[in-house]
Amino acid sequence: WLMMAALLAAATWVNTATFVGAPVSTTHSIVGGVAGAGIAAGGFAIVDWGVMQKIIASWVISPVMGGVIAASFLYSIKQTIFYKKDIKSAGMKMVPFYVAIMGWAFTTYLLIKGVKKIIEIDFLIAVGLGLIMAVIVFFIVRILIRKKEANVENNRTSVDKLFAIPLAFGAALLAFAHGSNDVANAIGPLAAIFEAVRGGEIATKVEIPLWVMLVGSLGIVTGLILFGPKLIKTVGKEITELDMARAFCVALAAAITVIIASHLGLPVSSTHIAVGGIFGVGFLREHLQSNYNKNIGKIKHHLNSNNEDEETINAVLKRFEEASMDEKKQILRELKSKAKEEEFSWAQRRRFKKAYKAKLIERSMLYKILAAWIFTVPIAGILAAAFFFMFRGMFLPA
Repeated sequence: WLMMAALLAAATWVNTATFVGAPVSTTHSIVGGVAGAGIAAGGFAIVDWGVMQKIIASWVISPVMGGVIAASFLYSIKQTIFYKKDIKSAGMKMVPFYVAIMGWAFTTYLLIKGVKKIIEIDFLIAVGLGLIMAVIVFFIVRILIRKKEANVENNRTSVDKLFAIPLAFGAALLAFAHGSNDVANAIGPLAAIFEAVRGGEIATKVEIPLWVMLVGSLGIVTGLILFGPKLIKTVGKEITELDMARAFCVALAAAITVIIASHLGLPVSSTHIAVGGIFGVGFLREHLQSNYNKNIGKIKHHLNSNNEDEETINAVLKRFEEASMDEKKQILRELKSKAKEEEFSWAQRRRFKKAYKAKLIERSMLYKILAAWIFTVPIAGILAAAFFFMFRGMFLPA
């Protein structure tokens, strides 16, 4: 009864939230459901609060980790590719390295988790074999990209398309990691129900039959067909703008974070990690764009302080736009040294910063998602407790 209540509560909440376009976590929902039904059945003492604290901490850490990893990869891509003058050459050189990182992560995870039932592989050995696979992937991808070299132009839009191949790998890796982690949300309680019915008692560990795993797999595919397009639109378009490079960073960061969590046995939410990765990318874009806007403002301020004409200002702005990162810093230093000394008050600096602040993340969507995340566990718990009391009232003799 407890597990059935947890399943129904999680299913009710997840489907309701998904229907309104909120990407809530099945992991959070099922944990909240199990805890809520457990409290209804045996009181607050029945829950292992030490384990719950560990789980809740992982919920907070995992989206932050996903965001940090995604932002780090995007910043690295910008520094090594998009901020270079010869974007094409930089892209041809660096893209294989990023795909190799993905190959290393996938291979290491597969060796540690995928074949452990057949042969036990030490973690360091798995890492070493993963590095070998990364080298192989590097040369394969480099050959594939060189075949496209004639069609690549020296601009960001064209070079961004080089990430189509690694993005496909990233999507596959993320889907694999998602299935390995999230399918347990549904089949865990189902396996417990099956064992209780078959054995007539509660077991601390249960064997998961093949048909139970097939039910979980079928459920994931069916859910993707029914609700996938709506959530893909919400996550992919309504939070922040994603091109191929940004989407690649999100997929890779989400997959790496889920792989680490799965290896540590933490029931983290791949939904939260992926959304956290998108927010990480979006906030990095805001930060970089705000800095760029402030630099443009500083250039205009310095030139205006020297009473330069409009033609000179536009020429300097064009030079700044086409310069590399090092050259941009040099231009700013030169202008600052030539500008007249002028002291700004704290209020003036605040107004200057606010005037050039960029907002590339949809704030309403941010608040909507955070609210759904906060309320998921308590709502799932309350629903599960209600279902449990309903079952008990229906099935216990009067």
